[in-house]
Amino acid sequence: MTNDLDDIHPILQGAPQTTEFRKLRKRIVRNVREAVEQYGMVEGRDARWLVCLSGGKDSFTLLAALIELKWRGLLPVDLLACNLDQGQPGFPATVLPEFLTKMGVPHRIEYQDTYSIVMDKIPAGRTYCALCSRLRRGNLYRIAREEGCTAVVLGHHRDDILETFFMNLFHGGRLATMPPKLVNEQGDLFLYRPLAHVAEADCEKFARAMNYPIIPCDLCGSQDGLQRQQVKAILDGWEKNSPGRRQVMFRALMNARPSHLLDPKLWDFTGLELKENVALAGQSNLRDSEETMDNDSAARHGN
Repeated sequence: MTNDLDDIHPILQGAPQTTEFRKLRKRIVRNVREAVEQYGMVEGRDARWLVCLSGGKDSFTLLAALIELKWRGLLPVDLLACNLDQGQPGFPATVLPEFLTKMGVPHRIEYQDTYSIVMDKIPAGRTYCALCSRLRRGNLYRIAREEGCTAVVLGHHRDDILETFFMNLFHGGRLATMPPKLVNEQGDLFLYRPLAHVAEADCEKFARAMNYPIIPCDLCGSQDGLQRQQVKAILDGWEKNSPGRRQVMFRALMNARPSHLLDPKLWDFTGLELKENVALAGQSNLRDSEETMDNDSAARHGN
């Protein structure tokens, strides 16, 4: 599917011709396609997705993979790339519109100074992420509605999902993470994460190999001591000592067994009953066993 480089969207032209990169690109596209199909992300005719492009390696990888699937006729949806310029000082506002125009990608650039709100509301030393994310998400939902989109599509990858799971486990006291598909609180938009099966390392290799104009985040990524950074360091250590550990843990998120956990809201422990015939058979076997033991004892004592 991904080896015919003569027939390709401009966003993938100029791709390295090495076998290693071909395998990487094929793996990413395959993983995205699997997530789209597994979680039922194509909701029907006239679907239109707002693909959120922050300018980071993950969102560039997401956009390229979705465009390739659509280009190949494997994703029957309209794609609209969207960048929300949040007013961060020094943000290169012309980079993404110039790139998207050059690539022929339909897009919308929206300016909303949420940066000033975050800096004003969050006390010194506290993390920006929660408020920043909430403000960003609200604006993206609004834009999606204005553009007639049916879904907002985000670039969270496998490692983001794992890190969120352990943050909830360590700090939130719950087993939860970022789902690959959900409906917003208003009930009028889907939220998708098609990179759910894609490793962060693959996004990094892909975006840099394609020489996309990556823009670092100077807000959420600029703080030290974040819980996510701490969890990431733990996972990095586990992966170093046991390569492949991340993928094993990710598979566990797809293999939950409520009957072997402790949440009575997910499993009716109090309603568990023995099957009547099994219970009666068990009682009969118990009586037979007791009689046998009594007979054996009497025989040993000469009675």
